[in-house]
Amino acid sequence: MAVVLLAACGAKDAAAPAAPASKPPPPEVGVVTVSVQPVALQTELPGRVEPVRVAQVRARVTGVVLKRLFREGSEVKAGQVLYQIDAAPYRATYESAQAALAKAQANLAQASAQATRYEPLVQANAISKQDYANAVAAQQQAQADVAAGKAAVSSANISLGYTRVTAPIGGRIGRALVTEGALVSQTEGTQLATIQQTNSVYVNFTQSAGEVLRLRKAMASNQLRRAGDGAVPVSIVLEDGSELPRSGKLLFSDLTVDATSGQVTLRAEVPNPDGLLLPGQYVRVRLSQAELPAGMLLPQQAVTRSSQGDTVMVVGEGGVPATRPVKVGSARDNQWVVLDGLKPGEKVIVDGFQKMRGPGPVKPVPWTPGGPAGPASAPARANAPSAASAGKP
Repeated sequence: MAVVLLAACGAKDAAAPAAPASKPPPPEVGVVTVSVQPVALQTELPGRVEPVRVAQVRARVTGVVLKRLFREGSEVKAGQVLYQIDAAPYRATYESAQAALAKAQANLAQASAQATRYEPLVQANAISKQDYANAVAAQQQAQADVAAGKAAVSSANISLGYTRVTAPIGGRIGRALVTEGALVSQTEGTQLATIQQTNSVYVNFTQSAGEVLRLRKAMASNQLRRAGDGAVPVSIVLEDGSELPRSGKLLFSDLTVDATSGQVTLRAEVPNPDGLLLPGQYVRVRLSQAELPAGMLLPQQAVTRSSQGDTVMVVGEGGVPATRPVKVGSARDNQWVVLDGLKPGEKVIVDGFQKMRGPGPVKPVPWTPGGPAGPASAPARANAPSAASAGKP
């Protein structure tokens, strides 16, 4: 009987239900709360640097170069002497012209004196009128010879001055294209050097005609508005990815479309006092042509981009994440401009994707930019199973 009672008690204890196991807490994920703010729509385009002014220094007389009076790559001022060409033949021509002028002036003095002396005589009929007319004609001819002599002296002086080759504009001069002893020609216009003004430079770039048309239509329908006071600021990104500290301004947009490329040419003026931008240099141009009055910004790692479209993970009721398709515009400071698909106040998951376990609830915590890297802050990828399948039943 004792054995039977013990067996019955053991069976009763085995039939008793086990104590329920405790559930793990929901994983923490970093979220940002969607808010509406004015967002400048930035466009990044390739461009080339061009100097504001360029002058080719050329020979204006024929002769042998005697001296080079500048340092290559230095700053020169307008009117500064750059080369000295042999001036001996031009000085001789100038002196000869001066002598011819002096002779013409002497002849004029003699002819004028004779005409003055003949004037009372012709009135008294002491000489014939023909003699007086000849004297007046000789005086006028002498005056013409003096005028021609003055012109010859001026021309010779100009040619003599051209032997001192001066800078037509101020700026940075390049390498010397001729050396001492070289024969330069006025006929061929031998180029001696090039001067470029680079304290302020132009950046020429192009934009597709379709993009320009889209912006104009959006602004006409009040979907977008002009950035600032209408002056479009321009930022320059160098080849190493750094941004020039000084911004420029957009000067004009070409009125015609290139028939071969379908592009519209634009030009910006950028201050360049430190000389970081060089003529012919390749740069990237960032400009804000319009402003979205009610835009939304999301960190780029919060958006999953794939061939099927762009999506984000939104924390819904009960902390359950759900996939939401969105329409993404341009990028700005490592953020995407979201044009459609979200509402203000919604919480979008930025990191912690690998902590999520299927469709279970999560605990949203504010996301801090620049937080510690690791599995908890891995960005959403196009084909990551944990990010793509989270929120799906």
